[in-house]
Amino acid sequence: MESPLLDDLAVDHRQLIGPDGDYRSIRTMSLKELWAVFWIETVKLWEIGGPIAFNIICQYGLYAITVAFCGHLGPTELSAVSVAQTVIGTFSFGFMIGMGSALETLCGQAFGAGQVHMLGVYTQRSMIILLLSTFFLLPIYVFATPILKFLGQDHDIAVVAGKFAIYTIPELYSLSINIPTSKFLQAQSKVGVLAWIGFVALMVHAFLLWLFIYVFNWGLIGAAISFNLVGWANALAQFAYVVFWCKDGWTGWSWSAFNEMWAFVRLSIESAVMLCLETWYMMSIILLTGHLKDAVTAVGSLSICINVDGYEAMFFIGVNAAISVRVSNELGLGRARATKYSVYVTVFQSLLIGILCMIVVLAVRNHLAILFTDDEVLIRAVSELAWFLGVTMVLNSVQPVISGVAVGGGWQGLVAYINLGSYYVFGIPLGYLLGYVANFGVMGLWGGMIGGLALQTLLLSFVLYRIDWNKEVEQTTERMRLWGGQDLETKKTPIPKSPKGVRATIYA
Repeated sequence: MESPLLDDLAVDHRQLIGPDGDYRSIRTMSLKELWAVFWIETVKLWEIGGPIAFNIICQYGLYAITVAFCGHLGPTELSAVSVAQTVIGTFSFGFMIGMGSALETLCGQAFGAGQVHMLGVYTQRSMIILLLSTFFLLPIYVFATPILKFLGQDHDIAVVAGKFAIYTIPELYSLSINIPTSKFLQAQSKVGVLAWIGFVALMVHAFLLWLFIYVFNWGLIGAAISFNLVGWANALAQFAYVVFWCKDGWTGWSWSAFNEMWAFVRLSIESAVMLCLETWYMMSIILLTGHLKDAVTAVGSLSICINVDGYEAMFFIGVNAAISVRVSNELGLGRARATKYSVYVTVFQSLLIGILCMIVVLAVRNHLAILFTDDEVLIRAVSELAWFLGVTMVLNSVQPVISGVAVGGGWQGLVAYINLGSYYVFGIPLGYLLGYVANFGVMGLWGGMIGGLALQTLLLSFVLYRIDWNKEVEQTTERMRLWGGQDLETKKTPIPKSPKGVRATIYA
């Protein structure tokens, strides 16, 4: 069904489509038709990205309100839960969602290619892989206390954080269902249900935290019980929707889930490495900052800035997922020009949003830290770092989009190598030189980080510019032939309609 937001366009949608079922070339379009393409891709992007961003914010809220409720138990509990959620929880969630990102590539491309029945098989395959992945992450939870001590955390905080991490082990296993089912729904643009489930889960978690901590006086154990219950309720609600309301995509359990397992694992690992290299980069900068002379002010000011940047990052996670869905769907449909136009529209809009965020940050830089602290020294330090924060926001507005394109196209391995070189070969050494050797302190460290981000964005932009989208379509067709369980070279697959209504028929 066409979106009602597209009904008022002055251009007939069918005029934009060529005989091959793809968009016509830009050179053959009038300005009115170009605007129509821009508006169509904008609506498609935000109809997917908006609910996903809301769902991500709700998931982030589960962590945030857990810290807030536990903070009233005492300063040690506040610091311990914050460290457990940030270091242990974020690390594990980042790795798991990275491993699950392979599903974005395959489900999106299979849905676009009309192989809807394969979505359930791929989802089951991802569940198996993520379940096995949890056992590799389990030692991080079990030995959280010595790990945190090794990283330099206070003894009391490390002990309490280690206990809380052990209490929340059940929530880790819920991710093996939560992440695959969310990717399954995203691939079909069924993102509204994710937003509603995430919102209800957040409300239930807030109620249970109040009940277990303040009424039953269960303390940190109560917070962990609520965290585990809500995590599993969220996962099971998504799984129930997939099984009972997505009959086309989920046709029951299948032994086919064990086919081509190694190829799937390899793509999952590439996705996880790509995402984890980005997450660990920010963590490494904070660890380096902790060894500066005035570590309290340096870490505090940098943490506030990164916290502000985190809100933009959560928003762009939705954009990342949306463009991944758009790219994988259009590649599966065999629509090379539609894929390219969608990417360019998204990059352009994301860059504008990043520039707007930078302008806002610079405009309120003298008051930016008031929400986090009353300390005048920290407020001034954050104000001085605002310029670095603004530049980082601009770079971080483009980078998630290109990463989403990589996930949608299935070239996560290349991005992982670019991240490794840009961040760890160039960015961190440059930050160390500027921060410690040149004595620029936290500004030098962050300057090096920005250098790594800039190099990564530049390289990814070059790769994006050089992509042959027709070849990407061919590779998608081959992947579907090998992993789809049928020979697409001999079987014609008519596609009556794209996920958002643009008609096309392809023969892979």
